Amino acid sequence: MPPLSSRVTLTVLRSLACRSAVFGLVLSLNVTGGIAQQAQAADAAVESDLQIEITKIGLGKEVVMTQGKKEWFMRVEVTPENSVIVRQEKQGERYLLDESEMHDRAMTPAEVDAAISDFINSVKTRQKAK
Repeated sequence: MPPLSSRVTLTVLRSLACRSAVFGLVLSLNVTGGIAQQAQAADAAVESDLQIEITKIGLGKEVVMTQGKKEWFMRVEVTPENSVIVRQEKQGERYLLDESEMHDRAMTPAEVDAAISDFINSVKTRQKAK
């Protein structure tokens, strides 16, 4: 059996190694948490400026998003025979985008929700990138 001083030294070294490992883990979690918090703060800043209004219209939906002088609009109209999607983007009175598409079948409620959600997320992503 090693002398008492050797056992104490080994115990102290093990304790220091354990503390160093725990400190490293805490430090890495803290840095990762800080980055995640910064990303969430950026998301919150974009979302706080962006006003979103969704309205149900018959079997379809309409979304209007505004941020300052910019406005994004999407309307999904659904009839038993077809579906029409209209997208517009305005800066003040000037249209930056004005497009429509027609589908020869009725979209399901899940497809309407997915189209609206994708449009909202694309606008949010483009605003975050700026």
